[in-house]
Amino acid sequence: MDKITISDWLIILATLLSPFIAVQASRYLDERKEVRGRKLNIFQTLMATRSYGFSWAHVEALNRIDLEFKRHKKEKAVLEAWKAYHDHLNTGDASTELWGATRVDLLVDLLHKMALVLDYDFDKTHIKNSSYAPRYHSDTENELAAIRRGLIGVLAGDRPVPMRVTNFPDPN
Repeated sequence: MDKITISDWLIILATLLSPFIAVQASRYLDERKEVRGRKLNIFQTLMATRSYGFSWAHVEALNRIDLEFKRHKKEKAVLEAWKAYHDHLNTGDASTELWGATRVDLLVDLLHKMALVLDYDFDKTHIKNSSYAPRYHSDTENELAAIRRGLIGVLAGDRPVPMRVTNFPDPN
């Protein structure tokens, strides 16, 4: 019987381990794809809703940033931009023009840093100026807010319901 050489052992070892290595490599690639997909989803949601900073989808995407952008050193800039934006959102008077302008600038900075991490070639001017938000949407939101405030005032007893009789029924 011939002696088994080192190369024979290596061939046997490679034959036995290759399925395991292939499965592990596939799992690793799938995980990377899934992680990138979640980051892209956050970025795409924020880009799509950047003109509607108080929409539910926008807020949800913002709250998922710290969950997903934490793996790589280059993502640290995203987390720092998110912290600055988050701090601004939680301070100051949201009704002032200066607060709103600063909010937009901080959001644009956050989106730009996310774009760099995700290999999108968007500059800050493009991010800031290329969204479409019809006036109808903001008018509708303002009207709905006024309706909610009015209804809450009536239900809380702070506001009367105005009533005026315009036509009495005929007594016959």
